[in-house]
Amino acid sequence: MEMRIMPEGDRALVVDFGEYIDEAVNDAVNALAGKIRKHQFEGVEEMIPTFRSLLILFDPKRTSMRALREGIEKLDLTSSAEEKKEKRILRIPCCYGGKYGEDLIDMEKVTGLSREEIVKIHSGTDYRVYMLGFLPGFAYLGGLDERIAAPRLKTPRLSIPAGSVAIGGNQTGVYPIASPGGWRIIGSTPIEFYNPNREEPILCKAGDYIRFVPIGEDEYDEIREHPEAWA
Repeated sequence: MEMRIMPEGDRALVVDFGEYIDEAVNDAVNALAGKIRKHQFEGVEEMIPTFRSLLILFDPKRTSMRALREGIEKLDLTSSAEEKKEKRILRIPCCYGGKYGEDLIDMEKVTGLSREEIVKIHSGTDYRVYMLGFLPGFAYLGGLDERIAAPRLKTPRLSIPAGSVAIGGNQTGVYPIASPGGWRIIGSTPIEFYNPNREEPILCKAGDYIRFVPIGEDEYDEIREHPEAWA
């Protein structure tokens, strides 16, 4: 797969793998990040994967843009398919509708489907985490069924509760912290996608998959009290 390496300021490079968003392109992005970590490139401080590119931040006192570019060009990414790990699926409980999903009723009008059909479709897909951004732990998920795609709200809310499961356009996601937002809230999860006090503050990473599991309000409260019991 062809890649383009471009400077981003004086201490970063962007490696771009194409113009389209798909799993093969995203796999290449994550494979490159993995190779750089494996080879412990001198001076690399942080890597930020996106849908189709990798931003690499480096310390110009420890390496140069030229040295980093040459190191990347020498990497063999042809074996990335063989090295690809079995996909990691995170089962995320979600209480749909009611006080936890106030826009689910409107979603019935927008899609022409019943609440039950929307929930069945939404919870029947393994969503790929293409990238993290916008908020700490906010995962951009790909794979939403076009039957339940819906435009963002005309007027964004000033505050959406943490844990809200929402749909915006052809994407779905979970708000990890309370935040303004214009996506349509269809449910909520008691599982924290971001907790700065955990050893791993962010629940998921690029390349993971999310599968939503419908639960009732009683189970929601139980999991909220004892998240470690959810399996």
